[in-house]
Amino acid sequence: MSEESNPPNASVIPDSSSIQEILHKVIIAHQQSLALLQQTEVAYSRLIPHQLLTLLQAKSIVDVKLGDQVERKMTILFSDIRDFTPLSESMTPAENFEFINSYLSQMEPVISRHHGIIDKFIGDAIMALFEKGADDALNGAIAMLSRLNYYNEGRKRAGYTPIHIGIGLNTGMVMIGTVGGLNRMDSTVIGDAVNLAARIEEVTKTYNTPLIISQNTLYDLNDPARFHIRFLDRIRVKGKSQPLSLYEVFDDDPVELRQAKDETLTIFEQAVAYYHLKEIANAIPLLIRCTSLCPGDLSAHIYLERCYEFQASQKHQGTNELDTPLVWKKEYQTDNADLDNAHHALLTQINQYLELIQQNELNKYSGIFDFLRQYSHTIFPLEERLMEAHAYPFAQSHAREHARFVELFTNLEKQMESHSGSPRYLAYRTALLLLDWFASHAVKADRHFARHQQHHSTSK
Repeated sequence: MSEESNPPNASVIPDSSSIQEILHKVIIAHQQSLALLQQTEVAYSRLIPHQLLTLLQAKSIVDVKLGDQVERKMTILFSDIRDFTPLSESMTPAENFEFINSYLSQMEPVISRHHGIIDKFIGDAIMALFEKGADDALNGAIAMLSRLNYYNEGRKRAGYTPIHIGIGLNTGMVMIGTVGGLNRMDSTVIGDAVNLAARIEEVTKTYNTPLIISQNTLYDLNDPARFHIRFLDRIRVKGKSQPLSLYEVFDDDPVELRQAKDETLTIFEQAVAYYHLKEIANAIPLLIRCTSLCPGDLSAHIYLERCYEFQASQKHQGTNELDTPLVWKKEYQTDNADLDNAHHALLTQINQYLELIQQNELNKYSGIFDFLRQYSHTIFPLEERLMEAHAYPFAQSHAREHARFVELFTNLEKQMESHSGSPRYLAYRTALLLLDWFASHAVKADRHFARHQQHHSTSK
């Protein structure tokens, strides 16, 4: 056969078996690529949770851009291991990593089961976010302590020392987004609520109690009566002008200790109120009774020591806010005349009420509740109508705060009328309610809505 009839570069038409082999290779390569993509997606989800991507309205990690941000009301959880530094010094670096991962692997599923998003691990510390409400966060925190008990049983069996953790919760508005540069970015949560949650976790060390929440979280709970909660202290956080109310949650305490704290709850809270009122002679007998009925109540022992310290040196670890009237500041202004007038009136009433407490004029206390009924019956419906009209995204949460405030001051009024508690104690608790409401709702939540209203009106 000649070269002309069979040229060397002539195309060879593949037969059906060759085509099938090529297609099979293509399918295998495609399946391998899909498997790699799925593995990559799973790996990225460990670094950036899917819930966080959902909040940022991103379908996948590739949709996330530098500067993406969204505002949400959340409960923030901070926890860390007590005395971790001396504990880590007794271990090698490899043992440190093994221990931390062993501990965190116990906590991570608990947080996830309660709809929490772990924002970051900071050594032995955990920062988690709960978008669906304070109940999820508090139930999750209690479950973490319960899981810690189980984990410590394993440590005991292995011959290791049990560990203790502190957990702080705070609720408020935060910005969630991405920060960084062209070659490196990270997700983060920014807001005053985050900083307060971290400070509250630190305070757990002072009172030797594992779980403390702020008044913001307490007021966001659907039914606080479901939990074992007691008023713990009033503190002034560094960098903040307005003090913060703290509450101890002792659901995970051993049964005997929990029952004893329940039985002494009223006298403990009264003693704390007397301490802050500087009526030390009234506080000491109540605290002695607390420590007698509940020897394991470390917070009662701490307050008793504070009382003795005050008697010896006049040193008082309080906020002294009852001695100082509130002053209207420019940053309180919302530029909504109805809101600003209501806030001015509330501030005036609070100052008058504080003065009555200082003067111990108990017969005039009922007037504050008349004002609060009128205040809530006029300004709350107005706010809620405006929120609906301006499509305020946090209207439901805002209205829930209104309902909780009415519930709280109504309950205090009933206790006052029935003489079911010490008048001085009830007066102090009423003052705290007013101060907390002014600081967290009137100054923050209402101003947040007012800014939304202004933006909504100008964007039409």
